[in-house]
Amino acid sequence: MKPPRLSVLSLVSLLAIGGFAGSTRAGDLARTRTPDAASVERGRKALTQQGFLKADWPRDAYEKAAKFWDEPAPDPKRDPEAYAARFRERYGLHPAPFPNDGLPLGLRLGLGPQGTKQGLQIDCMVCHGGSIGGRSYVGLGNTQLDLKSLLFDLTSAVGRRPPFSTFVINSARGTNNAGQIAAALLTLRNPDLSMRAFPLPLGANLPELDTPAWWHLKRKRTMYYDGRTDARSVRTNMQFMLGEKSLAQLRELEPTFRDVQAYLLSLKPPKYPFPIDATRRDRGQKVFESHCVRCHGTYGPDGEYPNKIIAIDVIGTDPARLLGLSDRLVAHYNMTWLGAENPVDTERIGYQAPPLDGIWATAPYLHNGSVPTLHALLDSHTRPARFTRPRSTSFESYDRDHVGWRFRELTPADVADSKKLSPFQAGFIVDTARVGMGREGHRFGDRLTEAERLDLIEYLKSL
Repeated sequence: MKPPRLSVLSLVSLLAIGGFAGSTRAGDLARTRTPDAASVERGRKALTQQGFLKADWPRDAYEKAAKFWDEPAPDPKRDPEAYAARFRERYGLHPAPFPNDGLPLGLRLGLGPQGTKQGLQIDCMVCHGGSIGGRSYVGLGNTQLDLKSLLFDLTSAVGRRPPFSTFVINSARGTNNAGQIAAALLTLRNPDLSMRAFPLPLGANLPELDTPAWWHLKRKRTMYYDGRTDARSVRTNMQFMLGEKSLAQLRELEPTFRDVQAYLLSLKPPKYPFPIDATRRDRGQKVFESHCVRCHGTYGPDGEYPNKIIAIDVIGTDPARLLGLSDRLVAHYNMTWLGAENPVDTERIGYQAPPLDGIWATAPYLHNGSVPTLHALLDSHTRPARFTRPRSTSFESYDRDHVGWRFRELTPADVADSKKLSPFQAGFIVDTARVGMGREGHRFGDRLTEAERLDLIEYLKSL
């Protein structure tokens, strides 16, 4: 049976190279993997130049989306650059750091007959392509993205009704629910990946999350926030194409996605662009070695990463992501081609302590983006309950002292006033009382003095 098109769900098919599958846990040290140069180059071209899905919108949806904006837009014909800038601002997208037919990072022309370019589709860099300080990076999580508005406006712009959503796609800028989207796609497949007429009741209930940096993958043995996926798995990166591809088509694309994975393993984090106080950095390194190395590893040429999954009762962070992955979904995934090589680890423990390379660029923090700065992460008493995300990723919005994004904590009066805001304006407010968005846990920095905390932050800038 030929799989049908799945409308907006299939739009998100390459939303994120990541998802919900898992595999055996590795407790030993994970060292950096060095991919083959030729494979890296093929993967770079595939990821940045090749479309994998058919177009979901006609090309003019890009211009027509402006009818839903709060303010009049520049004329896309007379001033395409001004319109492109406003479009990016509206949906939290960034300039593509490679030729992309005039489209922002995360949008591209879809597949037409005989491989021609036609219409629009989103790709994985809509979430995994971000910017900081005016420069875009493939593999940096997009902290500005309003995915729901982007999908719904493009769909409505061409006279189609957006489908009813049974789960939160994102409640604020920067989060997304790629895991639940992937889970929904899998419910429509049998174990042989043939299409079903009705979805399976697999019971997954995954929350919105922050997007991790791709450059961490090369240090890991297991990946995703719960550390249940073998980091060598390629097929898990393909599950988001279930909205369109048959098993035969997935098999045919597997070598290409091996190259894409090689490219991801080649990515490096940007260096901290401002001066670092060497004395404070050296003191901070000693604090790091005393308090952080056991979980997060060491850095530099001989750095080692322990690949530890920390029990939920130890880390204490919001458990919704951990608990939302149902055993039924895991079992079903394991029966399919996707999980045949690297089956899901059925043990549910906690969250993986990530590598910290480029941590200065990856705010906000925790797996759900509920903490705006490193300082707040290291002093849990200062974490805001409701706060604003900045409207750009320029360095004017960056806090060099506390490392992260400048924010304003909302007062009760602000919360009352926020009900009067437009959806666009409200999207910049993070509410940590929402399901899956809790700011609790990771209280290990509370035991530090303020001087130790600031020294540690200075060291973390250097990673």
